[in-house]
Amino acid sequence: MLTTDPFDADTLHEECGVFGVFGHPEAAKLTALGLHALQHRGQEAAGIVAYDGEQFHSHRGLGHVARTFNDREEMRRLQGDSSIGHVRYATSGVTVMRNVQPLFVELECGGFSIAHNGNLTNALQLRRQLVRRGCLFQSTTDTEVIVHLMATARGGSVIDRMVEALRQIEGAFSLVALTDNALIGVRDALGVRPLVLGRMEGGAHVFASESCALDIIGAEMVRDVAPGELLVVDTAGVHSVRPFQPASSRFCLFEYIYFARPDSVMDGRSVYSIRQRIGRELAREAGVAADLVVPVPDSGVPAAIGYAAESGLPFELGIIRNHYVGRTFIEPSQSIRALGVKRKHNPNRSIIEGKRVVLIDDSIVRGTTSKKIVEMMRNAGAAEVHMRISSPPTAHSCFYGIDTPQEDKLLAHAMTVDEMAAYISADSLAFVSIDGLYRATGITEGRDAQVPQFCDACFTGDYPIALTDRDAFTNNGELPLWAARA
Repeated sequence: MLTTDPFDADTLHEECGVFGVFGHPEAAKLTALGLHALQHRGQEAAGIVAYDGEQFHSHRGLGHVARTFNDREEMRRLQGDSSIGHVRYATSGVTVMRNVQPLFVELECGGFSIAHNGNLTNALQLRRQLVRRGCLFQSTTDTEVIVHLMATARGGSVIDRMVEALRQIEGAFSLVALTDNALIGVRDALGVRPLVLGRMEGGAHVFASESCALDIIGAEMVRDVAPGELLVVDTAGVHSVRPFQPASSRFCLFEYIYFARPDSVMDGRSVYSIRQRIGRELAREAGVAADLVVPVPDSGVPAAIGYAAESGLPFELGIIRNHYVGRTFIEPSQSIRALGVKRKHNPNRSIIEGKRVVLIDDSIVRGTTSKKIVEMMRNAGAAEVHMRISSPPTAHSCFYGIDTPQEDKLLAHAMTVDEMAAYISADSLAFVSIDGLYRATGITEGRDAQVPQFCDACFTGDYPIALTDRDAFTNNGELPLWAARA
């Protein structure tokens, strides 16, 4: 029986990653490298579609990029100087081959392939309308809604059809798409999900979810795709289209806290530097008498470095992570579940025994993992365990492309901070404040409740994009697409 880690449900899962190349003779190989760099954004499936000037070629598979693209002959078949790719973590639709992206279709105006990061919040409503019009869906992913909206659009070019489709959808998304003569990159009107434009020596252009994926192929970052912008790259250059009404950016704060790789730059900000500054804010807001600072690896490391620097406490690797833990064929009996955290983390007893420890982690979701790690510290001889979290309490679900449990499963939704501390058996527990988090991003005045600069809905419940499907579900009890998460 193939199972995931029994504690896997106690983390906020990555969304997806997208990548695209135009104007390079080894586009598919570059795309595979780019997907390797984006592997942290989705480990369930990967795919590439390439165009050789006459026909499109596709290869997709379940599992990691290295597993899907480990055959040289398969890579040789992905010919052409333009290509797009996708790594997937399912936030809508189960993970089966028919849901693996990029999707490819033959439209009236030619071949078209698309890969999507994010979540559409009115996909269920649109899907029903399209089915009534006779559309036949082959997948359960919300990405296919965009394809059918384009297929049923009122004629025109691929760009015209895409613009018409985009104006009907709601949600948070970044898209890359491939036609027989162009590469397209799009971000939603509020820029919740990331997408950057890069350029290689020789003139090839690249789209990627994060700048770290440009680094691996030697591409120079040109700029972020602007919120609400559609960029078309073809042989004539780069052209910008604005299909949406101008709106204030609401970039996802959790990208800075956890999702993005620390060596990425997003919206002109170093992710690593922000995480260190969050740690400094934590030390100023919730410092505690202790002997050392220990990160919960790997996501807690930069914040722990910042906390240690601000507090003057030594930084130590008191927990060692096993980087080779993946899926297992072990039947998850209760006795095996009890060892679940130790498969990933093991205490460095010689460092923590007899010490007052400040544990730094990025978030608490259900609390199961935090409880086990605190217990692990105590069993290894820690005199005190104080937990500090580099995000505010995650009290609300995300509907914009992050796989989070329903609200009643979130520990912060059901408990106060003191109750959470008691539940995980920590001597103390504190979270960075929402204002402290904003200050760490460079907004010195903190969060302006009237005009917040980021999407922080998972902390505040302030959803900047309509939750059409969720509201329909609340009203009539039917199951929308966003609830059918793998």
